[in-house]
Amino acid sequence: MLSERRLQVLRAIVQDYVGTEEPVGSKALTERHNLGVSPATVRNDMAALEEEGYIAQPHTSAGRIPTDKGYRLFVDKLAGVKPMSPPERRAIQNFLEGAVDLDDVVARTVRLLAQLTRQVAVVQYPSLTRSTVRHVELLSLAPARVMLVLITDTGRVEQRVIDCPAPFGETSLADLRARLNSRVAGRRFTDVPSLVEDLPEAFEVEDRGTVSTVLSTLLETLVEENEERLMIGGTANLTRFAHDFPLTIRPVLEALEEQVVLLKLLGEAKDPGVTVRIGHENAHEGLNSTSVVSVGYGSGGEAVAKLGVVGPTRMDYPGTMGAVRAVARYVGQILAES
Repeated sequence: MLSERRLQVLRAIVQDYVGTEEPVGSKALTERHNLGVSPATVRNDMAALEEEGYIAQPHTSAGRIPTDKGYRLFVDKLAGVKPMSPPERRAIQNFLEGAVDLDDVVARTVRLLAQLTRQVAVVQYPSLTRSTVRHVELLSLAPARVMLVLITDTGRVEQRVIDCPAPFGETSLADLRARLNSRVAGRRFTDVPSLVEDLPEAFEVEDRGTVSTVLSTLLETLVEENEERLMIGGTANLTRFAHDFPLTIRPVLEALEEQVVLLKLLGEAKDPGVTVRIGHENAHEGLNSTSVVSVGYGSGGEAVAKLGVVGPTRMDYPGTMGAVRAVARYVGQILAES
């Protein structure tokens, strides 16, 4: 266990290195921070921190920089989450409230996160496996043609045009709409198949073929929409940190192009808290020089997807964690109200 003073020295090193981009020396630390001890004592503390792997000496410099292990201790023990100021919170709310549909919410969220954190922003679309049905609308387009509109609790809207095996009257259509919604509204996608399997039997024999066709289209729509989708933005921000990547920025950019990698990176949506993965904690080799800050978002207190940012390990962790958490909270509110 590190002493309280050594933890203070580590905190000061992380803060200075993140702020100045320069390796940190003991003289500068004692000048900038009220550590209450001499430069010689700070030098001893830094030697101990280096021996334990929390800081390291880049070969060209007399100063020290934090390692992945040092950043991890800083995030776990020393860094609070920096709250957004009231004007920042209002700006987030106003920007997101202008969204017209789910795609617009996701696009605005990506832009906002990239601007607030000056990192790469990644937003996962709400997963339909964790979504519920808000409403199913059925509209008659012709005697034997129906439009099915599926609306989810996260504001997603899917439309399908169905060619029915026989003409289907307005009265039958209204009956099917009412029966369908009474069974599936407010229920999870994964529960829908078992809830509707005996529904055709409630109709006249001549209408059962059409009812079955409508139901199979509904179930296909649920399955099709199950694939995970992502939106990414702010990749150009990485070029501002090119010197933070040991050899080249290319492995990072290549990793960001792989959707599977990004989904793994964001982690399981059911973990709603802020997650920070630092450097080599990221399994993908191309991302060993980056940190990922992610959090779940959703309506009604349950996370339906993740959003987060990717940047260099030399990151303003308290500010980034605060921004990611605040944006997730507002996106959740908008989904709940939509």
